[in-house]
Amino acid sequence: MASVAFGFEILHQDGCTAARMGRFSTPHGPIDTPAFMPVGTQGTVKGVDVGRLRETGAQIVLANTYHLALRPGEQTVSALGGLHQFMGWDGPILTDSGGFQVFSLADRVAIDDRGVQFRSHVDGTLIDLTPERAVAIQEQLGSDIAMVLDHVVALPNDREVLADAMRRSLRWAERCQAAATRSDQAIFPIVQGGLDADLRVESAERLVQLDFMGYAIGGLSVGEPPAEMYRVLDFTVPRLPRDRPRYLMGVGRPIDLLEGIARGIDLFDCVMPTRNGRNALAFTHSGTVRLRNQQHSMDREPVDATCSCLACRHSRGYLRHLFQAGEMLGPMLLSIHNLTYYQRLLAEARRAIAEDRFTSFVREQERGWEVDSETS
Repeated sequence: MASVAFGFEILHQDGCTAARMGRFSTPHGPIDTPAFMPVGTQGTVKGVDVGRLRETGAQIVLANTYHLALRPGEQTVSALGGLHQFMGWDGPILTDSGGFQVFSLADRVAIDDRGVQFRSHVDGTLIDLTPERAVAIQEQLGSDIAMVLDHVVALPNDREVLADAMRRSLRWAERCQAAATRSDQAIFPIVQGGLDADLRVESAERLVQLDFMGYAIGGLSVGEPPAEMYRVLDFTVPRLPRDRPRYLMGVGRPIDLLEGIARGIDLFDCVMPTRNGRNALAFTHSGTVRLRNQQHSMDREPVDATCSCLACRHSRGYLRHLFQAGEMLGPMLLSIHNLTYYQRLLAEARRAIAEDRFTSFVREQERGWEVDSETS
């Protein structure tokens, strides 16, 4: 169920690839695509306030149903004005359903067709998450985009396991769609099927018949080589409607974003820029910079001379000092830098698509990454 507040328009299609530049309209504003969503699992992007987050170029953020239901609870979020007011973020928000926690918290999970039972990683209490409950929580949170509950399994895996999880995800998607009541919240289903072409095609085609506002591809970047992920996208994306946004979940490295865009993906999310930032690794157009390395101790240069973020107003030597001294400012600044880098990369990709030079843009980025500033 979605109202007239939602809409997706393809503004330009690249001449040589499936990359497309578009605009996805939501109740809290438009999203220029392709776009990257910073991960704010518990209603915050770790170490980055919403003002700084907006300065990175972020248009939409992601939060997590399972974690917010645990604390502070969806009733609390609703009573405090909904997730947008709770976070202080006035742009679009997507909420994951808790399906990834089926995979990441597998030792605490029991699954059957009815749903999932979690043993809370916080206090051990039992949490019952059905497709209907996942939708109800997200409706109380008030996100713009709500994801269906799905069953994610590790890769590689037996075909029987993959087929069972994929078909359970299909049944759950139908139940999520039937449970949805808000006209100001779009529901996205999730294509599953592991690395198996037949299972992925079956999942995609059956979900398309249900006519959702957008479609996600999940269950990737969970242990398979990148080349296998790209192969899955090659035969999955063409089965999804051209006139709906396509979301590749939990991906990933800068090169993975560009490879996804080349295959027609519009939305991405990943913890990689912030997690690496907290661990003193910076992304740049000239490769990665590992600020704990001794070579940066007397370095007067910024992390990236082409970047105007808060971190790049300081020297590498100072940033290294912050990490060595255990100062919280170091992880905060480098998280801001990495998020800014990801947003710049996607903005440049949009421009390249508009100018029909996406292939050469990707080659240019790859040449820069091959130089890697840590080894040059």
